[in-house]
Amino acid sequence: MYPGELIPVGDVSLHVRRLGEPVPGRPPLVVLHGGPSWDHSYLLPGLVPLARSGEVIAFDMRGCGRSTRDLPAERYQPDLVVEDTLRLIDALGHDTVDLLGFSTGGQVAQLFVEAHPARVRRLVLASTTAYGDVSEHLADWPEYERRTATVTDPPADCTDLQWTVHDARSGAVTAIWDLGRVDDYLRLLDGVRFTGDWLAPWRRGLLRPWRPADPARTLREWGGPVLILHGEQDMGFPLPLAERLRDAVPGSVLAVIPAAGHMAHFENPALWAGHVAVFLGPRRSQARLADLG
Repeated sequence: MYPGELIPVGDVSLHVRRLGEPVPGRPPLVVLHGGPSWDHSYLLPGLVPLARSGEVIAFDMRGCGRSTRDLPAERYQPDLVVEDTLRLIDALGHDTVDLLGFSTGGQVAQLFVEAHPARVRRLVLASTTAYGDVSEHLADWPEYERRTATVTDPPADCTDLQWTVHDARSGAVTAIWDLGRVDDYLRLLDGVRFTGDWLAPWRRGLLRPWRPADPARTLREWGGPVLILHGEQDMGFPLPLAERLRDAVPGSVLAVIPAAGHMAHFENPALWAGHVAVFLGPRRSQARLADLG
């Protein structure tokens, strides 16, 4: 339904999917998925409605989905994903883009802004963090403790791919807030092309930082518009982390999806996409701020 293409970008080729149509005077929205050993398809519940208002470019990072796989361990680095993204933007003929990073991809987006500030017009940080003290905000959260008590460990002899799949599926109870939709969420995961390529360098301690040393300072010095988009009940990166970043970056906007967890784009795609569309500016559709509810 949404065909993709392989685009060479240096030492790898990226599987790219383009949704929607360009809007005159507005750059496309480039999307960085999370995981990282997932593909971009789990974001489609939010990206498809978003594409009704403009062009969206999603792709699988190196080692993910249908992009180049089985690289040497040292070729899996967050900063290399940044350079892949820059080469992709160049290959598609764009001087500037709007950038959306989800979860781990949101941290890569902060690295991108640090390395190539002139190439980004607007930045969306969705279900992500600029800070490392995540566990402090999960401590003494009774509902989080209740849910994680049901999460099982993967088999000791599993492959990296099996570990990734098990982690994603068993973690469904903390990924979304509405437990009545777990089966729907698992069906979404059935369509994800998981890999285990990023696990080996992570276990060996080879990965360089996923985000800048001082993300808030990076965003302040960049000075562009920032939308921080977060589920009210996010158990991956709890809401206080998003509120802290909002307070640290003057002019940033925090939009909270009520009664939604880490996968807020799945639990309330219309509201999620609506916030992004309004933030990006004039668009083809006639939706109003009031339509966001």
